[in-house]
Amino acid sequence: MSVTKDQEKIIVIDFGGQYNQLVARRVRECNVYCEIYSYKTPLDQIRAMGAKGIILTGGPNSCYEDGAPTAPRELFELGIPVLGLCYGAQLMQHVLGGRVERASAREYGKTEVKVNTASPLFAGIASRGGLDSAMRTAAGATGGADVAAGSTDVAGATGGTDVAAEVSTICWMSHFDYISKLAPGFETVAYTDNCPVAAAQDRSRGLYAIQFHPEVLHTVDGKQMLYNFVRGVCGCAGTWRMDSFVESSVKEIRERVGDGKVLLALSGGVDSSVLAALLARAIGPQLTCVFVDHGLMRKNEGDEVEAVFGKDGDFDINFIRVNAADRYYIKLAGVDEPERKRKIIGEEFIRVFEEEAKKIGKVDFLAQGTIYPDVVESGLGGESTVIKSHHNVGGLPDYVDFKEIIEPLRDLFKDEVRKVGIQLGIPDYLVNRQPFPGPGLGIRIVGDVTAEKIRMVQDADAIYREEIAAAAEEWRASNLPAGSDSASRASVTAAGHTEAARGAAAPVEIGRMDATGRINPPWMPDQYFAALTNMRSVGVMGDERTYDYAIALRAVKTIDFMTAEAADIPWEILQKVMSRIINEVRGVNRVFYDLTSKPPGTIEME
Repeated sequence: MSVTKDQEKIIVIDFGGQYNQLVARRVRECNVYCEIYSYKTPLDQIRAMGAKGIILTGGPNSCYEDGAPTAPRELFELGIPVLGLCYGAQLMQHVLGGRVERASAREYGKTEVKVNTASPLFAGIASRGGLDSAMRTAAGATGGADVAAGSTDVAGATGGTDVAAEVSTICWMSHFDYISKLAPGFETVAYTDNCPVAAAQDRSRGLYAIQFHPEVLHTVDGKQMLYNFVRGVCGCAGTWRMDSFVESSVKEIRERVGDGKVLLALSGGVDSSVLAALLARAIGPQLTCVFVDHGLMRKNEGDEVEAVFGKDGDFDINFIRVNAADRYYIKLAGVDEPERKRKIIGEEFIRVFEEEAKKIGKVDFLAQGTIYPDVVESGLGGESTVIKSHHNVGGLPDYVDFKEIIEPLRDLFKDEVRKVGIQLGIPDYLVNRQPFPGPGLGIRIVGDVTAEKIRMVQDADAIYREEIAAAAEEWRASNLPAGSDSASRASVTAAGHTEAARGAAAPVEIGRMDATGRINPPWMPDQYFAALTNMRSVGVMGDERTYDYAIALRAVKTIDFMTAEAADIPWEILQKVMSRIINEVRGVNRVFYDLTSKPPGTIEME
């Protein structure tokens, strides 16, 4: 919905890399629509899409091995630009007559890369402070020439371009193989001490190969590189914007629904809340939202959802709140096994929603908050994995009497959904809320679930979120110039980081911009919450002995939530959180900070 046939687009062809969705998100951030397809997609189908460019992802294989994912030579002869990333770069060279071999040592992590800014891919990139910007003279490596792994004597690295235009930048490398011989027509435009071809190009054919990963934030200028390819090389105008998405979606929903009735299960999460607001703008009281409050939400969230969508809110819809906490607590009593808890919570939701749907009677449409990652992870777009059989994809509930399903957010990533929410006027506390699991606090309580335990984890979590938010705002006040909103209080680099405007009197600590344009401190976690352990221990409060529970604080920084590291929250913030929890949350006498990365741990406790 809302993606027209004439919408300019970039196609991401997935070879099994873990960053396939991240590549597509980075393209979308350039205001260009992008879709992910498997490398098995027929060439005729790709040709018929009318894409303005193609990006080949990374992957876990070696392109020269039998049975490795591949692409036909004709893919590079479609007359549209192609950018290969990591495995995609190696595959491009392999298919077109170059050579790829196993290196003597793996190159992994942040790496200083020398790039030639005369290349369209690296235009506008300046040498990073602290790095050696004086480039060594390159000699050799024109298309068809051999280069040695670990060699810095790359013959023809510039292919006749200006050597003085070369600068240093930091990129994220992750490869065992390397390009030892360029395909005919290619020239080297970037290299490292250990990788003779970190990037190559054949400008005449619009073919570009990058050995590193520009899509991850560790590659400091990665977003600029992708912008250069998408908006520069491919010539995309950048017409994919969320304000126009809202306008076109409202029009299409009205045309499709007509005077029909729509039913939505409103969970209070970001996706369903934005969907409710979008449908409300399109069809108003033809929408009925059923909000099942299972008593496992964060503190006051049920009331917050009702304040926005209920009778006193700004949306003219039919809103039904079902307070089902007691039903859930009875079902969960004495159950301590995580998967059993998940199953009970999911099944009880179905039962409650089914009861309300029967009261409503026949509807014309069932709305679902499916978003693009759900589609990709369910195996309907891309190749990387069929991670899960998502509840919104591939199957329709048989307990609701409806004619059709409607999924207006199906083409959007989560950050785009948040931007749509802002366009629709949803309060910040809803649209920017922390990720929250479907089973709610049921899996943030280790062991059995009781009303008393829920109170403890709700109170502790509320304190944790309050203090993180307050500390972040204090950082903004201290580090960003006053007098304007946070999105314009600092210069923002293409990598999504912020830094002091050049020439400022005092240096500004580097921060990170989130999906909605808000600048956050560098320590700010991507997800954080409090969980209740099933451990009780002896403590002393005042002059009395206690025997109470321990709260675990979790905070992670992550790119894609597939891997994560513990966030380095300043110690004084954690100390304040600990003090408040122990003093304000009855039944808790100890607080831990979880340092476990993912893997081996998971982000959630259960």
